[in-house]
Amino acid sequence: MKKIQKIAALFMTAIVLSSCSLPGLGGGFNEEGITITGGSTTEQQIAGYIVEGMVEHYIDIDAQIVNNLGSSTLNHQALIGGDANVAAIKYTGTSLTGELGQDPITDPEKALDVVVDGFAAEFDQKWFPTYGFANTYAFMVTQELAEEYDLVTISDLEDIAGELDAGVDTSWIQREGDGYEAFLDTYSFDFNRVYPMQIGLVYNALQAGEMDVVLGYSTDGRIKSYDLVVLEDDKQLFPPYNASPVATFEVLEAYPELNGLLLKLQNSITDEKMQELNYISDNNLVEPKVVADDFLKENNYFEDVKVNEEGGEQ
Repeated sequence: MKKIQKIAALFMTAIVLSSCSLPGLGGGFNEEGITITGGSTTEQQIAGYIVEGMVEHYIDIDAQIVNNLGSSTLNHQALIGGDANVAAIKYTGTSLTGELGQDPITDPEKALDVVVDGFAAEFDQKWFPTYGFANTYAFMVTQELAEEYDLVTISDLEDIAGELDAGVDTSWIQREGDGYEAFLDTYSFDFNRVYPMQIGLVYNALQAGEMDVVLGYSTDGRIKSYDLVVLEDDKQLFPPYNASPVATFEVLEAYPELNGLLLKLQNSITDEKMQELNYISDNNLVEPKVVADDFLKENNYFEDVKVNEEGGEQ
């Protein structure tokens, strides 16, 4: 039944997309070169500009980037519909349970194997090796609340959860496998109220005292900026969310250099480095493109990185 629903959803979305292109998207690579999807979060936008910078450094072409796609579904359908041909960043856990409709897998290597094989077989796309960081869902609280109640893990919230209002990513409410229902089953407690919110707003809501606990992303720079405390997922609710670029095999065939330059980015960004890049943009109000360009210049566009075209770094 799940498979049928998934196919129906993709079919209906494809019909809608065939009637009009997504906002900000033009044709595919045949007309306008390489089109890269970024996203609506700072991290997704930084990744988008990193890929754009690498493409324009190594290939004599002006890449297009689209950062107005507010969900993983729109990002995915942009590649499926031919409106784009490179996704700057996708996360194993999101695509495993989302686009592929699989059950969550907590082993990072197994999860990666499944999405690599699944995207090649179902979507004719190459899922590249990870950038080196994982951006998982994470519950977080203010430093003050953590100190008052000695909060270290998610389970530590149980005794006070009935008094807390939680702000969570809107899409998480209905997510299968690691969403709200799975949270209730795994941790066996609920909050006073749960408010669906755009993911980018939860940090400000927590810092402003509008929420007591929020579900955000573990590499978001506002964690450092607002001095928030990330609670350990002690019952391993959330699967790994390792970040990787994805490209259609069609665009890789049209631009053979693209494969090598994306492989150069394998293990180029640690969790701490990604949080730092996010912090520079969010806290210091530096445009994501500037952050990405500075990062590439500091690393000389990874020119010294030798890659095995079939896999990754040598």
